[in-house]
Amino acid sequence: MDIDERIESAYDILHSCAICPRECGVDRTSGEEGFCRTGDELIVSSWGPHYGEERPLVGRGGSGTIFFTNCNLGCIFCQNYSISHLSEGDVVTEEKLAAVMLSLEEGGCHNINLVTPTHQVPMILKAFKIAFDHGLRSPIVYNCGGYESIETLKLLAGIVDIYMPDFKYADGAMAAKYSDAADYPEVAKKAIKEMHRQVGDLVIDSKGVATKGLLVRHLVMPDNIAGTEEVVRFLAEEISADTYLNVMDQYRPCYKAFDHPEINRRITTLEFRDAVNAAINAGIKRIDGVTI
Repeated sequence: MDIDERIESAYDILHSCAICPRECGVDRTSGEEGFCRTGDELIVSSWGPHYGEERPLVGRGGSGTIFFTNCNLGCIFCQNYSISHLSEGDVVTEEKLAAVMLSLEEGGCHNINLVTPTHQVPMILKAFKIAFDHGLRSPIVYNCGGYESIETLKLLAGIVDIYMPDFKYADGAMAAKYSDAADYPEVAKKAIKEMHRQVGDLVIDSKGVATKGLLVRHLVMPDNIAGTEEVVRFLAEEISADTYLNVMDQYRPCYKAFDHPEINRRITTLEFRDAVNAAINAGIKRIDGVTI
C-alpha cells in the first residue's frame, strides 16, 4: 500500500472515527469531535530538539520532538496536562508540519519524534507524504500511550521506524480509574505485539543511536497501581527478553492526582528498586540506564 492509499484509508476511518480503540464513531471531517476533542486539522503544541529522552534517541544531536495537542487517554495525573487535557496548541497545516520535520532533520536531530500522535494519524500521514517528497530520511519515532488501534498501526507499517509506547497498567480497574480506559491492558498488549511484529527489537548503531525497533516505557506508580510485575512478565515472555525497557521513576502528582490520596505522592526509592528488580527477574535483558 503506497502512502496515498494509506491517507485515503485513514480518512475513511475518520468519517466514523475508529482511529483509536475508543471508536467514538463521530465524523471528524464534518467538525464532530469525540473523546480526543480533535477534528481533522493538525493541532501542535511545540517542537524542537529534545535531550531528555532515552539515550538511544538523544545521541549527540537530540531527538526531534513534536508535541501534538490533545490525547485519546484521560490520565488524571498527566504531567503534560496543559497539552493533553487543556488543548494547548495551534492549528498548523500539513505543509507546515512537513517543514518542521525537515528543519529538525537539517538541525542535526537523529529522529523525528511524534509525541501523542494517535488521534492525528490521518493528518500526519499527509504531512509525511510532503516531507518524504522533499527528502526526509530520519527515523520516525511513534511516541504514544499504548492505547492503539491495530488497523491504524497497520497503516503506519514501513513508515514508523521506532515504536515507543507506554505500557501503563496491567489492571483494567486501575486503567479505568486513572485513565478512563478499562480495556487498556488488553488493548496495549495487542498493540505492542503488532508494533514488535513490524519493527522487532530495538537496533542501536555503533554511535549508540537507535535506528529501528521497539522501545517500551513503564511509569512506576505509588502502591504498584501500574502492576509492574505483569507488565514486565508480558514483555519478557510474550514480546522478547531483548525488549528495550525504560522503567521510569519520574511520577509526581499533577493535574487531578491531588484529589486522590493514593497517588498524591512521589514513588519511594524502594518502589522504584522493586520495579527494576521485577523486570530483571522476569528476564528483561535491556533496561535503560541499568547494567545487567
